[in-house]
Amino acid sequence: MLIEEPSQPTPYVSFENGIEISVWPRYDETSSNLDVCMFTYSYTIKIKNLNIHSVKLLSRRWVIEDAFENIQEVNGEGVVGMTPEIRSGESFIYSSLCPLKTPSGKMSGSYRMQAIGGQLFDVEIKQFELRNNMLVN
Repeated sequence: MLIEEPSQPTPYVSFENGIEISVWPRYDETSSNLDVCMFTYSYTIKIKNLNIHSVKLLSRRWVIEDAFENIQEVNGEGVVGMTPEIRSGESFIYSSLCPLKTPSGKMSGSYRMQAIGGQLFDVEIKQFELRNNMLVN
């Protein structure tokens, strides 16, 4: 889902290969079901292209770890069903969900991108916390 940049507190930020990634995670109470131990987190990501050329986001890789250190890897084409082209100086913002079986966890990953008419490169997304302070001490 495409949305506007959140007005929440300071995001987690990564910068590599001229791409700035900002992440705003939050607990999604409406999608969670504590009776069956399903804790859902939403995250909004802003991808800002600070290069002098346009880039295209081709694929994503996520490493998701729950509180019991169970690890799940997710790979796929693009994000939210899109492979966006991001022009120089512009941003692409989207939101998605991550269900966990524990009340907390963490995510990290990377995007595979391509400079338009040029080389492939990866952009690391540094680890960010999935945590609800009401559920976790």
